[in-house]
Amino acid sequence: MKKALLILVITGALIFIALNYHFILMDKNFKLLKKVELTFNNTFVDARGAKKFKPLLNPSLAKAGIRNAL
Repeated sequence: MKKALLILVITGALIFIALNYHFILMDKNFKLLKKVELTFNNTFVDARGAKKFKPLLNPSLAKAGIRNAL
């Protein structure tokens, strides 16, 4: 019973984190950006190489402040 409760708490925490943050993979590092709305959209964003400027065109990332993160 304790094991099931622990798994449930960890799963809930991971879902809460995925709803609240954008995880942005950059060329040399990894950025974490707070979301404006609670959604699963754009939770993981690839901004490496030629795709670096593509996230700037995304409205939800622009509201969250991706321009300052880049």
